[in-house]
Amino acid sequence: LRGSQLPSHRTFMTSSVDLLVDSLCATSVICRLSGPFSHIISLPPGVGMIAAGAYDIIVAGGVEFMSDVPIRHSRKMRSLLLRLNRAKTPAQRLSLIASIRPDFFAPELPAVAEFSSGETMGHSADRLAAAFGASRQEQDDYALRSHKLAAEAQQKGYFTDLIPVKVDGKDGVVDKDNGIRVSTPEQLAKLKPAFIKPHGTVTAANASFLTDGASACLVMSEAKAKELGLKPKAYLRDFTYVAQDPVDQLLLGPAYGIPKILEKAGLKMSDIDTWEIHEAFAGQILANLKAMDSDWFAQTYLGRQTKVGAPDLDKWNKWGGSLSIGHPFAATGVRLAMHTAHRLVREDGQFGVISACAAGGQGVAMILERHPDATCN
Repeated sequence: LRGSQLPSHRTFMTSSVDLLVDSLCATSVICRLSGPFSHIISLPPGVGMIAAGAYDIIVAGGVEFMSDVPIRHSRKMRSLLLRLNRAKTPAQRLSLIASIRPDFFAPELPAVAEFSSGETMGHSADRLAAAFGASRQEQDDYALRSHKLAAEAQQKGYFTDLIPVKVDGKDGVVDKDNGIRVSTPEQLAKLKPAFIKPHGTVTAANASFLTDGASACLVMSEAKAKELGLKPKAYLRDFTYVAQDPVDQLLLGPAYGIPKILEKAGLKMSDIDTWEIHEAFAGQILANLKAMDSDWFAQTYLGRQTKVGAPDLDKWNKWGGSLSIGHPFAATGVRLAMHTAHRLVREDGQFGVISACAAGGQGVAMILERHPDATCN
């Protein structure tokens, strides 16, 4: 469980919003959205409601129980149960019950699939990596980098916003991320493709793993934070939403969002001190990096004459990412935000960029600025 304070700064609200979200459900203190995209888009609507004067304080965040997801009956069984409910006579009900076959009882196992195409995100990541020439070796190397950096950050005590939790049926408490596993290139190379077999390049090791998790942060104006005696972490300076082809560019949100947010904010790549980008798959990260460093991609898809360029990897996900820490859908966004806020303090930076891809071919990019009074927990 992760939590911290992220006071807003109202000046950013002069920016426009390119994608409206209709799944927002807000009370006086809670800003909550559902679905894989919810982990990161709960922050801007919260800031917007504060800037509009509707609320003073927002709690943005989410919780995910990937260890206990709903498992549905098969389509055949669901259809039969619906018809059984509409049956008017005992004879009709008996006839329907008699039509049940053994395969009706086979459940539909859960999968992270794109709702618009039915394709699993793993298949999409595999195709995207191939399209941008991200080799299996490159993906394994990036995944190993993520785990090494996360392990180093954990050992140095950088994850100061973790709250221990008690798990029923387990002794003790969970007080640290337990998915960090530093392996070797040789071990990673032994793994077989997980989605496109036998020639795919996405494996269990270079894909983010699904895990339970929760996160929350306080969002408020700087004046309100000072009134309550709270120590601000960062300003949310600007944000943008993007959308692209959900079939062939499902996971390219950062490649579209990052150039746009930098241009809106009047910043250059060199102005950014920390990058926190959601690592859905190593191949997805590499494809986005290659896209941002491609003149052809910039001219063909972004309407730019030249590429935006590749970010400095020495500033990129230096505390690991979703590949090593895990991806509980609704909780990852606040984790990205708080890693950014804390890294800006520890690394004495000013601006940090957060970005993520999402279902439906959506993407988001944000700019956080370190607050002058910010400290690590």
